[in-house]
Amino acid sequence: MKLRAGVITVSTKGAAGERADESGPAMSERLIAGGIEVVRTELVPDDVERVATAILAAVRAGANVVLTTGGTGLSPNDVTPEATRRVIDREIPGIAEALRARSLEKTPHGMLSRGVAGAIGPALVVNLPGSPRAVRESLEVLVPVLPHAVELLAGESGEQTHRSRGASPPRTPQDS
Repeated sequence: MKLRAGVITVSTKGAAGERADESGPAMSERLIAGGIEVVRTELVPDDVERVATAILAAVRAGANVVLTTGGTGLSPNDVTPEATRRVIDREIPGIAEALRARSLEKTPHGMLSRGVAGAIGPALVVNLPGSPRAVRESLEVLVPVLPHAVELLAGESGEQTHRSRGASPPRTPQDS
């Protein structure tokens, strides 16, 4: 299955042209280097509606993986998790837990991340931290599991696949 990503940077200063976006480009570079097509990039301010709209726009553009960077901390302006929860169908907590665990290996501040991960139908949405270094470290953990996660969400792997394709159930020893 071809992975197609949407990359969303959440930064009020970046959206206002007051700060260069380094995290979004770092994310796109790593994804492309890993053979993942980036179908949409966007830079939005820390605003629940704008972030939620950007996530949905990436899915509509064909992304089956939507990655955000920024807006996951404790600042009152950090609203990326709230925006993400507004649009996902269900959470996938193991991904967020793994990203926090990786971050904790580098800094105790990793426990302050509120990033979430979840699914919008067959698309995976994951919140990453806002620094380029943290993005690269998070992607080291995340990129290897993306193909399998996307396959599962699309119903193309695992037990669901046998039923959906009309295949016979696996044979058991009693069938012999």
